[in-house]
Amino acid sequence: MERKPKKDPKDMRHGYTTGACATAVSKAALLALITKEEQETSTIHLPIGRDATFTIEKCIFEENAVSCETIKDAGDDPDATHQALIVGTVSWADTPGIHLDGGIGVGRVTKPGLPVPVGEAAINPVPRKMIYSTVQGVLDEFHITRGVNVVISVPKGEEIAKKTLNGRLGILGGISILGTRGTVVPFSSSAYMASIVQAISVAKEAGCEHLVVTTGGRSEKFAMKQYPHLAEEAFIEMGDFVGFTLKHCKRLGIKQVSLVGMMGKFSKVAQGVMMVHSKSAPIDFNFLAQLAEDIGADEETIAQVLEANTASQVGEIMMEKGYDAFFHRLCEACCFSSIHHIKGGLTLSTSIYSMQGQLLGRADDIASIDEVDWDRG
Repeated sequence: MERKPKKDPKDMRHGYTTGACATAVSKAALLALITKEEQETSTIHLPIGRDATFTIEKCIFEENAVSCETIKDAGDDPDATHQALIVGTVSWADTPGIHLDGGIGVGRVTKPGLPVPVGEAAINPVPRKMIYSTVQGVLDEFHITRGVNVVISVPKGEEIAKKTLNGRLGILGGISILGTRGTVVPFSSSAYMASIVQAISVAKEAGCEHLVVTTGGRSEKFAMKQYPHLAEEAFIEMGDFVGFTLKHCKRLGIKQVSLVGMMGKFSKVAQGVMMVHSKSAPIDFNFLAQLAEDIGADEETIAQVLEANTASQVGEIMMEKGYDAFFHRLCEACCFSSIHHIKGGLTLSTSIYSMQGQLLGRADDIASIDEVDWDRG
């Protein structure tokens, strides 16, 4: 079976955010409510400064309300909400103004630290502004001064939310209505980075003084066993964004952070690379060989490290030879490089695990760089 060739990023198709979809169905439903005419499309103005037209899949007239539906198209982005049905229901209100809320499948905020107050529907500030301004524009066009109720629903939102970090962030019952541009950029890191900042903020508001940041779900499971006394909010998946995460921990006033991960990515952190995507920088085997020499490894072992293909292979070599001190030294280097990168201000610990969950090494509570042993960057 032939593998499909990967698309060039510049050829990838952009999609639309849940916020843009929610705005489009809100406008369509209000127009249908006013004109009594079924809407087939809905054109809105996006935050990035251009218009977009959405197909309205259904326009349902009820006794005192109209619901319009569209299917979210995330383009070539691997988005959990791709192909989700977004529904906007509009009815006349007894009181003036635009009353926006979330219906079935839209989460509700239960923890402080998010850009939406506790108790409100998880419709973020930019989508809220889009919906308010678009709805108000229609009301002004028809010279209508009475109030309207706008309810955004995502019928399968609760199921989709299981694939997101919403539960950890205290957003319960469904997905969030998101988007700052109106469009989704394929494989964009901005959404992931925004979720990291939100997670740190929620942890801070929950009273967490010690955060544990991990490179993925597997390392997070290991971390939770290592730090069972910490609240769930204290554990944050940073992915490849090590430097970004640590800088925001410092910015938000977190004082103690533990890094938990595996050989591959943390070998890069140790050598001073703070964005640890597989394509970000190669593993420096000369650096790993120097660490091996520092802890007294024999010449044969050092030569094997220099000839290794992966950082994981280096780890296997050092485990087989019983050089446990190597892993402690590597963890120290992760702390020193991280402190150097953020210019101090945090007390850091690092733990490195094998793929099977064996703790290979750790270094705890390092708050300053050891200038004698650390001379990089």
